[in-house]
Amino acid sequence: MINKQSLIDRFLRYVKIDTQSDPTVTDKFPSTEKQLNLSNLLVKELKEMGLSDVSIDKYGYVMATIPANVTHEVPTIGFLAHVDTAPDMSGKDVAPRFIENYDGKDIVLNKEMGVTLSVKDFPELNNYKGQTLIVTDGTTLLGADDKAGIAEIMSAVEYIMKNKDFKHGTIKIGFTVDEEVGRGVDHFNVKRFAADYAYTLDGGAIGEIEYENFNAAGATITIQGKNIHPGYAKDKMINSMQVAHEFNAMLPPQQRPEHTAGYEGFYHLIGINGEVENTTLQYIVRDHDRNIFEARKKAMQDITAYLNNKYGEKVVTLNLTDQYYNMREKVEPVYHVVELATKAMEAVNVKPKIKPIRGGTDGARLSYMGLPCPNLFAGGENFHGRYEYVAVESMIKATEVILKIIELYAKK
Repeated sequence: MINKQSLIDRFLRYVKIDTQSDPTVTDKFPSTEKQLNLSNLLVKELKEMGLSDVSIDKYGYVMATIPANVTHEVPTIGFLAHVDTAPDMSGKDVAPRFIENYDGKDIVLNKEMGVTLSVKDFPELNNYKGQTLIVTDGTTLLGADDKAGIAEIMSAVEYIMKNKDFKHGTIKIGFTVDEEVGRGVDHFNVKRFAADYAYTLDGGAIGEIEYENFNAAGATITIQGKNIHPGYAKDKMINSMQVAHEFNAMLPPQQRPEHTAGYEGFYHLIGINGEVENTTLQYIVRDHDRNIFEARKKAMQDITAYLNNKYGEKVVTLNLTDQYYNMREKVEPVYHVVELATKAMEAVNVKPKIKPIRGGTDGARLSYMGLPCPNLFAGGENFHGRYEYVAVESMIKATEVILKIIELYAKK
């Protein structure tokens, strides 16, 4: 049996450590030193549990090995999670609160601030009646993304180390940094990790299995205008903010995140800074279909060319950078890793839900680095904000799924 209290204690211990990453810091890795506070704690705890092959490298990656205790050949399986929390909202002074035997009603997170986790806004709450929820105090995110995944992996390690009769092949454990700012595996040594297959514990609601993700690119559009006294501006002024508005208006309005779901991709304007003389737009571009993804990028290039033809050469400059690709291409040839995870979930009475990720994970990039790596649920909901929560029951099941995957691989 999983030690429920130990799992909860681990999670609470981890979320109280501020590990927020910073997308504006690009000259050092990890982007924030405070992420290492959790990384170093994990090294200490792994050693205390009896693992001898435990390390942390100069980039903050934690790796550990549990040697096989069976003599027949078994694939080496890895499990990974990331220590950082999202830049979207503070992860400092997290004050988790327990909602025991949840009654299905709205949850007041912060009465003074008027912050309520409402069933109307978040109907998924209906799935958790009678369960124990861990919520925020309404002033920070919770950090279940991905400290729930860390706690689940660590609890599985604890179980294996305490139950010597639990049969398993070689198990690799990995904890990464800077996942939330898209640089989680920039320096990850796949060869040194030495797993045949791996799973990230970085998904949402119970039962999720994800092996498809967006193809992703980032776009920065710089617009150079001409600032002329408005009284004498006719046929001379180029207001860069107006050109920026024109650029954005030429993108399909129904292909924004707020109008898309499932496999539908989008253009997402994430930042704008401007004045008459100069304006900068920042977008992320996403699509599951590689051909459509390339067409989206081509559309932005065509808009740039059109506006430069209209306003003058080099008025609009587009910088497009691919970020990651759909891991489906790399996972499908070894689809048994998804099938085995499905079988493991069914064995512990969890209904598998195979669905595409409307985002990315470390596993997407790891798959292209030679380590096929689907993503499994960690149990949290409403990631990256004050409405984040996780059910204790989901965390227990995630830990059981890890152990069952290991057990199934170890069978002859």
